[in-house]
Formats: sequence, C-alpha cells, structure tokens
Amino acid sequence: MRVLVTGAYGFVGSVVARHLLDHGHDVVALTHAGRPRFTIPGATAATADLRDRAALVRLAETERIEGVCHLGALTKVRESVSDPLNYFDTNVSGTLNLVAALEQMKRPKSEPARFVLASTSAVYGLREGRLSETDPAEPAHPYGASKLMAEQIVGYGAAAGRLSAISLRCFNIAGAHGLPDSDRTRIIPKALAVAAGAAEILEINGEGTAVRDYVHVVDVAEAYRLALESASPGVHRVYNVGSQHGISLAEIVEAVRRVTGRPVPTRHQAPKPEAQAVLANSNRIRHELGWGPLRSDLDQLVKDGWDASVQLAARSA
Repeated sequence: MRVLVTGAYGFVGSVVARHLLDHGHDVVALTHAGRPRFTIPGATAATADLRDRAALVRLAETERIEGVCHLGALTKVRESVSDPLNYFDTNVSGTLNLVAALEQMKRPKSEPARFVLASTSAVYGLREGRLSETDPAEPAHPYGASKLMAEQIVGYGAAAGRLSAISLRCFNIAGAHGLPDSDRTRIIPKALAVAAGAAEILEINGEGTAVRDYVHVVDVAEAYRLALESASPGVHRVYNVGSQHGISLAEIVEAVRRVTGRPVPTRHQAPKPEAQAVLANSNRIRHELGWGPLRSDLDQLVKDGWDASVQLAARSA
C-alpha cells in the first residue's frame, strides 16, 4: 500500500514509517517545512504544510496515496492553553485539509482511502481510573479538544463512505527505536536527561505516587500497521492504545537509576492536585486486531530510551 505518514520525522512518526516499510508498504514521509534532519531509508521524502490544502491535493495525486497515518500535529498541553488558535488551525484544519485532499483524488468510488488518526487519551479530559472507548470524551484543554474534533472529521467522513478510518487514542508513549524522545516535558525523557547529566534535577509532585499507563513506541507502531491494514470502508473505529499496567513516577525514577547505573537527583514539590491513576482499557484493540504491548514493561522502556540517547550523543560528538 502507498501510505502517507504525516509527522514522519518526529519521535513516533519515524518509528511508524520504518515499521510500515519493514512490513512491505511504500511510505511517503511528510515534513511540514525544510529539509528533514535525518533520512528514512526506503521512504519517499515530501514537504507540505497541513494548512495548505492545495499542496496536499497535489501531493496526494502525484504520489497516488492509498492510505494515511496522520501523526502530524501540535501536541503540548500547556502550549495549547496559551496558543489555542494555532492548535485548532494545525490539528483540526490540517486534518480537514488532508481528508479533503484524499477526496479530490481521482480514485474509484469503491476504494476509499484508509486513514489512521493519531489521537490521544487527553480526549477523556480529567477522568480517572481505567478508561475505555465508551467513556465520555470531555477534553479539558485545547490540545485534547482539537484531537476530538479531528476524530469527528474522520468519523463523519467514514460515515459518508469517503474513508476507511481508525482513530488510535494513545496513552503515554515512551521507549525508543532509533530516535530518542527529546521532549523533556515528559517524565521518562527528563529522568534520562538527569541521569545523563544534561539536566540538574528531576522535580516530583508530592511523593510521586500518581500512576500512569506507558506504552512502547514500537508497540504503538504495530498498532498503526494493524489499524491501517484492517480499516473498513465506511467505518470509523476508535481504539485505546495502552499497556493496561500502571507505573508511578517513583517507580520510573528507580528504574532509571537501576538501568543506567547513574544517580537521578530529585526534588519533591508540595503536592499539586492531579489524577492519582489514569490507565487504558485496551481490550478492544487486543480482541479485534490482535494487538499486544510486547515491549512495554518499565525496564524495557527505560533501556531503549537510554540506549537511543547514548547513541545520539555518540553520533553528535
């Protein structure tokens, strides 16, 4: 299948692109501006801004796109609060433009494009406990709201028979496969940076007992492949992608110390209100697509993230 991967040069998108190539798909790797900072061997590199519908139409026609894994988006919660219009412009209008570009392609009406959307557990808002796809979506910030709107766009497109669509609501993605996660607003990359001496201290809310669901980026890439290959015409399915196993911040700190053999200085802050446990119920994707979190145990997440960071530092030296 000829697959367009948007956000293909990001932490998750690069793994998805390479995973699809490894499974025999042709990949067009999209970046929004300039030359990519690395290559994806075997992929066709392309440049277009998701907010430029005409450019996306030309790209879809020229490359004869049959499927899309749409990971190109703005993803920082706090930034979305301070700059909401940019998030809606990129995440909502960008998705709408991409769907419209696929519709304008000259393809048999019996062959709607396959579309896998990168969504997020943030659509559930402030809910706690083990979350399932049947729980109400009540996003608490513009990032989550923009992703829910993107889901609705592809959902209505599928209902009209224009797409074969699946939305993947991913929980906390970690680990690495080639490219390390450089976003230090996320706890595992920040803890690894402290262990490497690239950051001074890891600040912890309260005692670090809050529990979250972490899933390996390679397991996420496999979810994209299975979703792409199983998407059905005229249907929009939604799947949680999570390990179903809770990991606390304190456990992450101890795992980073254990795996790296390095100290991780911490500072405990006065507790701020936060959900004590947010976990995925991922039974639906397990039962319907046969997916499983094969690499998502804590030590593997930390080891792969650490190894990727060490290798990047060695290449940059």
